Amino acid sequence: MNSVSMTGARKGKLSRTQLIVAATIGNALEFFDFTVYSFFALTIGKLFFPTMSSYGQLLASVATFGVGFVMRPLGGVMIGAYADRAGRKPAMTLTIFMMALGCMLIGVAPTYAQIGVAAPVLIVFARLLQGFSAGGEVGASTTLLIEAGTPA
Repeated sequence: MNSVSMTGARKGKLSRTQLIVAATIGNALEFFDFTVYSFFALTIGKLFFPTMSSYGQLLASVATFGVGFVMRPLGGVMIGAYADRAGRKPAMTLTIFMMALGCMLIGVAPTYAQIGVAAPVLIVFARLLQGFSAGGEVGASTTLLIEAGTPA
């Protein structure tokens, strides 16, 4: 192949370094939300579970945090199957979009005082979506990084 056709073939593709950096940043952003949620567990408990005692609020907030982990295996299986069919990059894009959607839902969710019991239901749904996304992202990003690595 001459240099012109080689350049044309590589146009639109990320270099190996860019791919590794993008996957690493995406992975870091996915798990950043899990960390932020845990820092604000007390505040989330007070805003979304005000009818409970202070211990109940904390437990409900932490339980809401925990439901995200329940969805990880399902996300891993379903997004893994999608990644096998559509490719690793579309799967990574999907997981980042779903995590962003879950983050947005938590960020804009009205409190219990504003919409009642629908508020904690919305937060639980957002956490389920984030857990599903994180479960799918781990497998897709790991496989993408392995495939991008040079053979030994």
